Order: sequence, then C-alpha cells, then structure tokens
Amino acid sequence: MSRPLRIKYPNAWYHILNRGRRKEPIFIDKKDYYRFIDLLKDTSEQWNLRIAAYCLMPNHYHLLVQTPDANISRCMRHIDGVYTQRFNRHHKCDGSLFRGRYKSILVDADSYLLQLVRYIHYNPLAAGVTDRIDRYPWSSHRGYLSKAEKWNWLYKDFVFSMLSKNKGDRLKNYRQFLSMEEENDISKVLDKKKWPAILGSADFIIKVKEKFFSEKINDEVPQSRELAPDPFQIQKIVCEYYRIDKGELFSSRRGIFNEPRNIAIYLTRRLRGDSLKQIGVHFKLKKYSSVSSIIERMNEAIAKDQKLRNRIEKLITVLRKSQEQT
Repeated sequence: MSRPLRIKYPNAWYHILNRGRRKEPIFIDKKDYYRFIDLLKDTSEQWNLRIAAYCLMPNHYHLLVQTPDANISRCMRHIDGVYTQRFNRHHKCDGSLFRGRYKSILVDADSYLLQLVRYIHYNPLAAGVTDRIDRYPWSSHRGYLSKAEKWNWLYKDFVFSMLSKNKGDRLKNYRQFLSMEEENDISKVLDKKKWPAILGSADFIIKVKEKFFSEKINDEVPQSRELAPDPFQIQKIVCEYYRIDKGELFSSRRGIFNEPRNIAIYLTRRLRGDSLKQIGVHFKLKKYSSVSSIIERMNEAIAKDQKLRNRIEKLITVLRKSQEQT
C-alpha cells in the first residue's frame, strides 16, 4: 500500500476521515461513541490538538483539526491506536479496526474552514441517519449550540470569530450560515474515493507546493506528485538552462536528438507522473507511442551517459529551488 502524503507545519488545518475495515461498524453501542469523544478530549489536552468539528458515524468518522505543534501523525496514531484497543477490549475481539491509514486533506482555513464545518455537521442528514442535525448526538454541532462549560474543549471560538467579531451575534450567525444554500458544493470533492492532498485557493496551493515540493517528493507517495512543478514551469526552466526559445521544445526532426525537448518530457514524467496522453498534449505530440519512445530512449541514454545524468540532476535541483521560493 502506498503511503499517503502528510504535509505538516505549525497551525496547519486538516480534514480527517477514517473508516472501519470492509466498511464494518467502528461504533456499535453508545459506550463506543462516548469513548471516542472522551479520547478526542484527552488528545486535545495531551497533544495540543485543536478539534474544531467532528462527526461520528456508525462506520466512519470526520474530524476538522488544527495542529499548533505540527504533530498530526502523532495525534492520529494516538486516536486510532487507543480507540482500537478500547473497542477490542469492550467487545472482546482483536485485530485491526480501521481499514488502514486515515485520509487527510490540508485545508486553507480562509477559504474552506466554514464550508467544512457545515459539511461535517450535515453529514448525518446527508447519510439519512437523522432528519435534523440538532437531533444527532454524535457530532460537535450540539457543542456549537451550547454555552455549557463541558464543551470548552471544542475549538469553536475560532470558527465563531470567522462568522462575527461581535460575540453576541455568533450563535445567530452560525445558525444562519448553516441554513444558507451552499454555493460551492464541497461534497463533490469529499465524496470522491480519492481526496486531493490540498484544499484551498490557488495562492494557498502554490505556496504549499513552493515550500514542500523538494522535501516531500517521493516515489512511494503518489500524492506527492501534486506538489510537483507544473509542466509550464518545467518547460520554462529547461528553456532557460539551454538558452532556447520554447518553440524548440515542440520541434521534431527525424534522426536528430532534441535533448532539451526530450529532457523536458522525461522530467514531466518523472517529477509529475503525468500520463502519456497528458504529456503529449503539453508537447504537441499526437501519438502516445511517440511520448513512450522518447521516455524509453531517455532512460537508455541516462544509463549510459554520466554527463547527461548530471545535467538532469542539475535541472531537478533548479526546479526544486524554484518550488521552494516564496
């Protein structure tokens, strides 16, 4: 199983999801739900995890969290591991409870935090397990409606502050926000089997790519390709390195090895993992076989030519530095 991409930095926001293996229940009785909520409270205190929203469904859970200490992996290992132990002990069973590693999306709070709070709190209604979200006992929605001290562990003030600077208006604005019709249906993204690594504005995504590309690029983490430079950036860097016009990347003459073009195609495949069809579009090649042949020839040439390998590694270094610049 390939490893998921984990981008970590102080105060990062994440939407987290995990399911029971083979879609089996992870909450069987009320005690299970209470145990998990108690575990969330303990984790928020022990590991400084800010939990802004949650929803526990029979066979999965949703969390919206912030990590001041950049420790999302440690927090989730604690939550999933300890809950599995308690579940197995309570129900006298053993083995894995969850289907595997949790899914996560790095979230641009300015653009999507409020939408995610609404999505998480409406999850029981969308799934048909309740007819009103304020009747569902296993989400943080009730915590947003309550002023009781028992909900002080929930990191809701930050969400409220995004709705109103006036504390007296926050609950009213929260209710109004939930009742508003969603303009950008975030469920279209979250209901897909494969989640994107990052959810945010174009500027936010660019900044994350620039900062984390060289650190996170890894063949064992397919999602890390999402941090790779776009094809146009690869073409630009290659043209600057060889001091050529971009048009030369699209020219092809039989029997002549067009090194800049071939290297740009090779790097697009290596760094991004783009399909032959996608690469063909980027380089104006009509046949997938042409792209495949170029990549194969490049692999053979790289294996034999140390100087060519050095040029390619130098270009990769330049591309990584271009991604790091903020």
